[in-house]
Amino acid sequence: MKNLSIGAAQHAQITDPFWSRYTSLVCETIIPYQWKALNDQIPDAEPSYAVRNFRIAAGLEEGEFGGMVFQDSDPAKWLEAVGYSLQSYPDPQLEQMADGLIDVIVSAQQEDGYLNTYFTIKEPGARWTNLHECHELYCAGHLIEAAVAYYAATGKRKLLDAMCKYADYIDTVFGAEPGKLQGYDGHQEIELALVKLYEVTGESRYLRLSQYFIDQRGQKPYFFVGEWKARGGISHWRGGPVPEPDMEYGQSHLPVREQTVAVGHAVRAVYMYTAMADLARLQNDEELLNACRRLWGNIVTKQMYITGGIGSTHHGEAFSFDYDLPNDTVYAETCASIGLVFFAQRMLRIEPRREYADVMERALYNLVLGSMSLDGMHYFYVNPLEVWPEACRYNPGKHHVKPVRQKWFGCSCCPPNAARLLASLGQYLYTVVDSTLYVHLFIGHETNVDIGGNRVRINQQSALPWHGQTSITLGMDSAQRFTLAMRLPSWVSGEARLTVNGQQVEAAAGEKGYVQLDREWADSDRIEWQLPMKAELIEGHPSVRAVAGKAAIQRGPLVYCFEEQENGRSLSALTIDSRSELTEKFDQHLLGGVCVIQAQGWKNRSDSWNDGQLYRPLKAETVSVTLTAIPYFLWGNRGEGEMSVWLRVR
Repeated sequence: MKNLSIGAAQHAQITDPFWSRYTSLVCETIIPYQWKALNDQIPDAEPSYAVRNFRIAAGLEEGEFGGMVFQDSDPAKWLEAVGYSLQSYPDPQLEQMADGLIDVIVSAQQEDGYLNTYFTIKEPGARWTNLHECHELYCAGHLIEAAVAYYAATGKRKLLDAMCKYADYIDTVFGAEPGKLQGYDGHQEIELALVKLYEVTGESRYLRLSQYFIDQRGQKPYFFVGEWKARGGISHWRGGPVPEPDMEYGQSHLPVREQTVAVGHAVRAVYMYTAMADLARLQNDEELLNACRRLWGNIVTKQMYITGGIGSTHHGEAFSFDYDLPNDTVYAETCASIGLVFFAQRMLRIEPRREYADVMERALYNLVLGSMSLDGMHYFYVNPLEVWPEACRYNPGKHHVKPVRQKWFGCSCCPPNAARLLASLGQYLYTVVDSTLYVHLFIGHETNVDIGGNRVRINQQSALPWHGQTSITLGMDSAQRFTLAMRLPSWVSGEARLTVNGQQVEAAAGEKGYVQLDREWADSDRIEWQLPMKAELIEGHPSVRAVAGKAAIQRGPLVYCFEEQENGRSLSALTIDSRSELTEKFDQHLLGGVCVIQAQGWKNRSDSWNDGQLYRPLKAETVSVTLTAIPYFLWGNRGEGEMSVWLRVR
């Protein structure tokens, strides 16, 4: 495998007219709001208990443990978001707030390094007895990620040292050696976190421990079955006996190198695949890389929604089977798509290919942004492609689907996860492979990148997602020869135009989907990238029954949807005329400024039906209508109403 410089633009200062709105929102609104939520200060929102649990575990106040068994992970993700935010937006008051939380967390750590508020407060004698359900290592992983991010931002080692102590302790508990527990967590997360800890400390034991957790998974006899028998089949969640654990649910049915199809809980799966890709890169493990390729291919060609959502069923928040992608009962948890972004980024570090960046972009623009409101204070856990509010309320099979975003959740993993991803956006822009700089995302920013041991300053400007113009201006102290590889997105409609210092150059992408410019570059060289985009109708694979005979609209990286506000009730009665031209209009007064797409079509008439008439001989009476679509990421910001991504087409 190639020598890669990972996280090439970790400290990018986002200056993009579109994305700055969100990175600023994270800093100015989301982080403060989520701090209040974690401290149970949001009226009428479900309580978090998370910070209070740490204070109780630290002996700073009295009380009982509150919330889910994995509640520790929420403040950990919040701290990680703070770390990333501080790298770009220094804020002494926020840093002081974070330092205070770190003091509490470290005070809750046990003498031997163990740190988990549930088992400290509620079941102090039951450590490591229910790894299948109780998420101890998952929480440890998020705390480790927070420590790495906060250290990178501030240079402060207090949390990092505490997490090294915790990882050292975990290393004495788990492993293949005699006397150690030969298990792994029910919810993967620590595997990728240990890789980050290794990369910041250089301690090889952390990398070996991550490798152990990956390689031990799925080995027979199944660890979770033995653990279940040892506790008499008693479940943490049900408080009584339950059937033998489902090995596919936590991707423990086969050794990971033998897995070919994405199954089970979607978040757990993509977190594990992320760690597998990390280890494949660092250990030069071709067998593990091939497993990643197979699993990636299964997800994106058979189990991914057009929005970048994954995990189609609310039963277990899981993958179901190939091409089973219902729109109205979909789960598509926000965390799952965030994990898919992680997986894509790690694959780009190994082999920069357009397909990985395309999916990363799709998930970021559509699902991740769509998971939160424009005010940054309301969130979707589930991200449907079709909503009928009455069904959400009265159909038990759709209770998990919400027609409006919520203030907070009892299980609130998604909001801080979105915050940490958006705050770290600079890490997803580039990959450096030897002397080639791969440009994956077109987002306005300023940063410095090391290419072949030389520093290159980059100023990128972008008009996405509304227009396809991007420019990159290079800055360097002396001329350098390297290759600049620009991704040619799969959504480009027409011929892309590429110029260097005003002179047009060939814009043909190679097999990896990148246009490569190999030349000697000088200070102030300017690359301009014109990517034509137009609205077009998209159809799904014939095996996806939920979209048979239907079409969606996509323009550039954005998927569109139809809302009740423009199109009236009964969206299911609408049909798009496939022969009509899709028209584009930028409405600067709608939702902060948005490109609206209109199409001609028909609506089934309802005024000719008699009261009490449920069925009748076919008449197919319709009336001509103009249909209006807005970007999917903006749906639900104007109150409750119907929404649909896919409509009938003829």
